[in-house]
Amino acid sequence: MSGYKGDPPGDELRPVTRRDILSKALGLTAAMLAPAALPRAARAQDGGGIATQPPQPGPKPGTWLVLLGTRAGPGIDLMRGQTGSAVVIDGRPYLVDCGYGTLRQLVASKVGYLQVSTIFFTHLHDDHTGDVPALFTFQWTNGKKTATDAYGPYGTSRLVAASVAVIRSNVEIRTADEGRTVNVETQFQGHDVTASDTPVPVFKDDRVSVTAVENTHYPPRSKANMLHRSLALRMEAKDRSIVFAGDTAYSANVARLARGADVLVCEVADADALAQMRERSKAETAAGHPNNIFRHVADTHSSPMDVGRMAAEAGVKMVVLNHQLAGPSAGGLAYPVTTFIQGVRQVYSGEVVVGQDLMVL
Repeated sequence: MSGYKGDPPGDELRPVTRRDILSKALGLTAAMLAPAALPRAARAQDGGGIATQPPQPGPKPGTWLVLLGTRAGPGIDLMRGQTGSAVVIDGRPYLVDCGYGTLRQLVASKVGYLQVSTIFFTHLHDDHTGDVPALFTFQWTNGKKTATDAYGPYGTSRLVAASVAVIRSNVEIRTADEGRTVNVETQFQGHDVTASDTPVPVFKDDRVSVTAVENTHYPPRSKANMLHRSLALRMEAKDRSIVFAGDTAYSANVARLARGADVLVCEVADADALAQMRERSKAETAAGHPNNIFRHVADTHSSPMDVGRMAAEAGVKMVVLNHQLAGPSAGGLAYPVTTFIQGVRQVYSGEVVVGQDLMVL
């Protein structure tokens, strides 16, 4: 699976060299992957919406991974978007997570947001769901008439219903004022997936089948007090298998799910950052706050060596590092490419790619 750099519109995609992949300045786009680039606005005559697009060339064949946002955690910066990825199979996009900035990145990548009809959530932290109401409202407002279905752990159906409630005023106004006819209540549907230590079928259509297992993002002490769970997902297309580990510490379930896969997309947290979190957690615990954000980060995220261990046990061909948490020496916004790669390579000998926003693989 090779990376590609999008040249200006109209040019063909060209292969990326290993030097390109390792460069911090890597800036890849998903041009020409989707059925069409998002168009300039063109009025439709079928209910007051905006036309999806004028006639365009056919989709790029094959299975493509598009990294939309690669930032760890709920913070917001101008360097990277929150977690979101698209798997585009013969021109049809499937969205995996939808953190803040995903909608804009779908446009920037030219995957498009009106084309998205299937969403998968690994878990329901806000850095994985923040753009859901925005995605829904602009799909509806800009003329999408087909259903959008979301699949994820416990709470997904409630998230979708709540997002529809958020956009209800816009729907009511435009229905009365513009004669809209699409029923928002039936257009957006959520489906809760059972979390299990063995693979559970999630979704299947003519291009992909998706299975899920529970990962280790929520510790037993937390799960005892809630129904929420966190998932890893395996997507099987005819030419490629891609596993999304989700946010997780080392997980034997993830390693089993990913066995023999072409690509493992996995979060990564700098080992020094995790050590720092453990020290801060000790201080919070001593002050009477055993459940704290520092403990959560330290206990439920993967160091580069953890990632390498899962990849090696699974025998995957490539690791793509996503949801990246930089170390204390990185200055907050810089991402230590070599540190991440070296940590993974201590136990894994396959190809390692440090993800960047809008990278295409």
